[in-house]
This record gives sequence, C-alpha cells and structure tokens, in this order.
Amino acid sequence: MSGITPEELNLLIEQTYKVEKEFSELKASYSHLQDTIEKVVEFLPNAIWILDEEGEVFLQNSQAKALNELFELLELKNDDYEVQFNSKSYLIKSSSYKDKLMLSATDITEQKRKENLATMGQMAAHLSHEIRNPIGSISLLSSTLKKRVIPENIPIVEEIQKSVYKIERIVKATLMFSKGVHANKTPFKWDELQDALVAAIGYYGYTKNITFIFPQQKFILNGDRDLLEMLFSNFLTNAIDAIELDENDDGLVEIVYERDEEFHKFYIYDSGVMIENAKELFEAFKSSKVKGNGLGLVLSRQIAQAHGGSVELLDKDRKGFEINLAIL
Repeated sequence: MSGITPEELNLLIEQTYKVEKEFSELKASYSHLQDTIEKVVEFLPNAIWILDEEGEVFLQNSQAKALNELFELLELKNDDYEVQFNSKSYLIKSSSYKDKLMLSATDITEQKRKENLATMGQMAAHLSHEIRNPIGSISLLSSTLKKRVIPENIPIVEEIQKSVYKIERIVKATLMFSKGVHANKTPFKWDELQDALVAAIGYYGYTKNITFIFPQQKFILNGDRDLLEMLFSNFLTNAIDAIELDENDDGLVEIVYERDEEFHKFYIYDSGVMIENAKELFEAFKSSKVKGNGLGLVLSRQIAQAHGGSVELLDKDRKGFEINLAIL
C-alpha cells in the first residue's frame, strides 16, 4: 500500500463504486429483461417450454404447466408434428437457439373438427347426389305399384313409401347442409304448415299411440314454408323417436304458440326419453339417436336463424325446445 498515492487510492475507490453501480444496473436490467420475457411467454396463447442444454425446463408459462403430462410425451425433434392428448389435438413446434430449445403446443382441436366436418360434408353431399335419382325412381314406382297391387299388399307398399320418405329427408337435409340455408320468405297461414306437418307425421310412421297437440290460434307467418316445414318436422320426428324408446305405450307431443312484439314463439314438448349429451345437440354429424345423422337440429337452428330467430333447448322440468321466428 506504501506504493499507492492517496490520489490513486481515491481513483481506485471511485472505479470500484462505478463498477459496483454498473453491475447493479446490469443486474436490474437483466431482471427486467427476464421479467419481460416471462410476461411475453405467459401472454402467448399456446403452451411454451424453454429447455436448457441438459433438457431441463428453464422457463414455461401457465398453459405449459397445465399440460405437464403432455410435455412428458413430446419428442425433441425439429419437424412439426401433431399429437393427441386427452381427446384434443395439439400441433407441436420446436426452435433452438444456442444452448436453448423452445417447444410450443397449440390446441388445434377446433381447426381439425372444422376440417373433418368440411370433408364429411363434401362426401355426404356427393353420396346424396348419387342416391337422389334412384330414390326418386323408387318413389315413383311405389306410387304406381300401390294402384295395381291387391288390397292385402297395400300395407307393404306403404312401408316402402315410408322408408323412401325417410331417405328423402336425409338426402334433402344433407344437400341443404352442404349448400347452406337460404330463406325465400312469403306470408302464409300456420294452418297450411300444420296440414303439411300432419301429412309428414303419417309418412314417418310409428308404433305407439301418440297424441299430437297443435296450436289452435290463427296467425300468419312470414317465411319460407318448405324450410319451416323441415324445421318443425325435424322436432316432431325427434319427439316420435324419443317416445318410441320410452317404456310407456302412449305418448304426447305438443306445440304451444305465443308471440310478443318481435317473435313468433313456439314451445315443443314430448313425453319421450330424456335427451343425452345436450352439449352435442347442435353439432353436425353427431347424434344421440341410433338412426340419426346429426343434421336435423343443426339445420333447424340454421333455418331459424335464416328467419331472424333461434332454437334453444329448454332448461326446465318439462323436456322440450323453444323456437323463435322473427315476425317481420
């Protein structure tokens, strides 16, 4: 120390304080940068894992923490790939920088569902086009056959016609789903639609003693009659199917009508079995019925929306649906 002058000592002390200050500022800057990175990673909508050179998790967001079991299944490779986990689809991507590796998992379940739905819709539309012509021929020939057979065989022909009617409904629904719903609105009386629904019920066929109660009010609907016939017939045939599965020999289907300043309001009730998987009711190609194609309620909701309205499952003690159709 004897060789250091007081001036040099003061300079050394000043340099020490300066280095300490710069170190503190650098440490604070690093902490701020680390905090910013953590916030950015947390802000990202997908699960993010950042691994060190030993493959240990260096940083992860809350989405990644929630998918810890998924992380255990991931492969550390550069190519993007998809993985199934807990009934969901995830797109896995990776990126490396120096000694760090970043993995991301993006939930693509809804995207895959839409892609599959579009593919199924295209296939169904193609098949429907192919089926339409032979079904039309069978329908025409059965009508001719009914006029010529002996009376004892008429019930057999009528069963053929009922089966053809069901196929025609499926074909019509499938083609409509693939093309989209477009309403051509004109005013008409409810009585006209009710008569068509009664005829449709007769064609559909059922084995139990079912009572149908329709609205007694006289009113005018402004809408597409063919589309609205499909909408209401979907609910009526669903009600018939539910009653056919019930243990009772008798059944009841009732349509109650009300209106307010904006909507014609219909409430459809039935005494059949309860609805299963209510969350999937309005999802295309998913049906809780053995003989359902999963399009009836989807199209019914689309038809109601094309008429400025809606279709909702009633959350009440009595099983049923509410249908709203705009008055204007």
